Amino acid sequence: MGNCHTVGPNEALVVSGGCCGSDQKTYTVGGWAWAWWLLTDIQKITLEIMTLQPKCEDVETAEGVALTVTGVAQVKVMTDKELLSLACEQFLGKSVIEIKGVVLQTLEGHLRSILGTLTVEQIYQDRDQFASLVREVAAPDVGRMGIEILSFTIKDVYDKVDYLSSLGKTQTAAVQRDADIGVAEAERDAGIREAECKKEMMDVKFLADTKMADSKRELEMQKASFNQEVNAKKAEAQLAYELQAAKEQQKIRLEEIEIEVVQRKKQITIEEKEIVRTDKELIATVKRPAEAEAYKMQQLAEGQKVKKVLTAQAEAEKIKRIGEAEAASIEAVGKAEAEKMRMKAEAYTQYGEAAKTALVLEALPKIICVKVTEPLNDSS
Repeated sequence: MGNCHTVGPNEALVVSGGCCGSDQKTYTVGGWAWAWWLLTDIQKITLEIMTLQPKCEDVETAEGVALTVTGVAQVKVMTDKELLSLACEQFLGKSVIEIKGVVLQTLEGHLRSILGTLTVEQIYQDRDQFASLVREVAAPDVGRMGIEILSFTIKDVYDKVDYLSSLGKTQTAAVQRDADIGVAEAERDAGIREAECKKEMMDVKFLADTKMADSKRELEMQKASFNQEVNAKKAEAQLAYELQAAKEQQKIRLEEIEIEVVQRKKQITIEEKEIVRTDKELIATVKRPAEAEAYKMQQLAEGQKVKKVLTAQAEAEKIKRIGEAEAASIEAVGKAEAEKMRMKAEAYTQYGEAAKTALVLEALPKIICVKVTEPLNDSS
């Protein structure tokens, strides 16, 4: 018969022995295993993390300065089957304190040996590098015991001759000196940078002012060019307007001239009719009565041949009156002709090309005068 044995995740169960006297071991981590009475052996080994505090007192460094170094390490048994078997070979049946003691001695031995190869400055100034070196050197040895170093840090470093204090003061003085130098250099660099920034600012400002001036000048030039184009367009428009106005004025003037020519033609026609009327009136009031009177006198003279004196007087009167009638007629015709010539001259002066039209009408009064005077000449 047998029993069932169980362990938690922080322990490993080791079952050895079995039927037929076998020495085979089985390892169970966080589980259960079956064990036969009187035939199998059941043992446990811890898998919990173990905290160690290795300490090396008055260990001389590479320069012969005795230092005391304390550290803190976190270790545990590895759960890999082969490594777990190694841990079981070393620590199975031992308590946690015994396991910690063995691992602690190993770590302190490596810590002591590494301290002898380093200077105080290397240990004091770079503790992380020192701890990493200890862990790196000690890991293979504890690994062969199935132990894994999870972490290792240097807790404290001190001495009994105030070497580290003097080193700290020296470092403090050096740091203060470097700080003062750094401040001075920073102030110097700040002043240089400030001057450079001011110079850059002035350069940027000068460049911006230059660009602004260029833009303003270009804008003024564009405005001037635009104004020039606008003025040119205005001048062209004004010239075109004036030209068009002149053309329209010329058209209006031509129309006015045509109207005046028409009016002048009508006036000439009226004057010609007035001349005809005047001629007819002269014929009716002067020439015809004179002819009638002359005819009467002639008849009387012929009837009274004895009255030759009267006939001579009648003839003389006839000649006189005909002369007066012709003179009056010629005078009226002359006045009309003179007025016609004066008006024609004015038309020539005012109308230029339009006066050519008047030339066509120029012969009318002469023809009329000829037609009027022909009957008078025939009568005389």
